[in-house]
Amino acid sequence: MEKNNKDNKSNGKSATHFAQTYFHGTKADLKVGDFIEVGFNSNFGQRKNSKYIFLTATLDAAIWGAELSFGEGPERIYLVEPIGAIEDDPDLTDKKFPGNPTKSYRSTHPFKVIGEVTIWQGHPPEQVKAMKDGLERLKEQGINSLNDFDS
Repeated sequence: MEKNNKDNKSNGKSATHFAQTYFHGTKADLKVGDFIEVGFNSNFGQRKNSKYIFLTATLDAAIWGAELSFGEGPERIYLVEPIGAIEDDPDLTDKKFPGNPTKSYRSTHPFKVIGEVTIWQGHPPEQVKAMKDGLERLKEQGINSLNDFDS
């Protein structure tokens, strides 16, 4: 059966371009239009002023970011738009996880908050505790992040 040739023709419009969606997990209370910038205390590690800020293209990695961040506020996941260049996060890529399966990135440029994911399911409490315990053991062993921090 032959298909009608007119069904295969373009409508003359170009393909729709979809921008990559990025997420940032935290306990910070932000609003649409706010900027996430370097120079503030990190949500992780030694709590020093961070040289980088982080984002991910996977909701699961953003959920981990929210669950593992310091603070007493509610865990939040924001949709963000990077304002400048981003690069692979070396803590989650290269030899540890070849190919960046978590799609985790860092930048020295701000991210603009463009929305918030309000419905998501966190990891089971025992899994979060195991991850926090593992991070604490690394800290006790003096194993720090590959991401540099300003003094």
